[in-house]
Amino acid sequence: MQSVCRSWLLLTCFVLFYVIYLVLGALVFSSVERPVEDKLRQDVDALKQEFLNQSCVNAASLERFLLKVLTANKYGVSVLGSASVASNWDLVSSMFFANTLVTTVGYGYTAPLSDTGKAFSILYALIGVPFTMLVLTACVQRIMHPLVVVPVGHLQRCGMQPRVATVVHFLLLLAVVVLCFFVTPAAVFSALEPSWSFLDGIYFCFISLCTIGLGDFVPATQPQQNYRQLYQLSVIVYLFVGLMMMFLLLRTIHKMADLHGLTSFLQLPPCEVDLDDDRKPIVEDRHEAFLTEKEDMRPLEPGSQPSYNTINTS
Repeated sequence: MQSVCRSWLLLTCFVLFYVIYLVLGALVFSSVERPVEDKLRQDVDALKQEFLNQSCVNAASLERFLLKVLTANKYGVSVLGSASVASNWDLVSSMFFANTLVTTVGYGYTAPLSDTGKAFSILYALIGVPFTMLVLTACVQRIMHPLVVVPVGHLQRCGMQPRVATVVHFLLLLAVVVLCFFVTPAAVFSALEPSWSFLDGIYFCFISLCTIGLGDFVPATQPQQNYRQLYQLSVIVYLFVGLMMMFLLLRTIHKMADLHGLTSFLQLPPCEVDLDDDRKPIVEDRHEAFLTEKEDMRPLEPGSQPSYNTINTS
């Protein structure tokens, strides 16, 4: 009964903290972004009024034109330099869209235009999303031993306690992931994308690898971009490997929480056992099982079998 009460108390605290966290985030975003939005809206209104004063176009025609332009831009068709921009639905670009769909990143820059494409996206994601999660999980299980189990064991053999070894290993793994999948790609993106700063690159990497995918920064969308298809293929590989490393970090955190007693305290399911236990066959060898069964079915020794005489004697 006490355990049940503690479980509900923890759940209530989690929900309250989640709501408070959302409210705090909303307050910060509102205070930071709203003044910038108001300034941008004033600039757009002033530019629109200046254009109407200098031309013979009426306000209604301008509104219809802007609506068409904004709708086309929503689907990845820009009115600026559209003649020099490659199609968003060639083979590599379509593969890039499929990758963002099944990895749940979903930038939203390119979206299906036809009803057939929208229906196929539903069916494609219905199968592709769980299959992608399965592939990522299988890959993480294969790299857990060389990247987690072996380094932690080596640190323990060097004299560290298990808890200290797991913390040191996690910090080292986190530093490697941040350097290889956030800092270095951000520098590459800021060099390849003229309008991106280094902070924009970090922001894009974080938004992508956390599968948030806001779509305000999408690579390989600049007109006349050199090696655009190779660039898109490289981003596909980066997203897959980066998501795999993020999953590995989560598994490492879970194992570390098991060792430090956090999962039992929060009453969460423990992480899987070590890979040595995972490699044990679920079904034993048939020959061994048959021999075991035969041994269980062998008749007992005559002296060990109970009889009426032994019962009466006792």
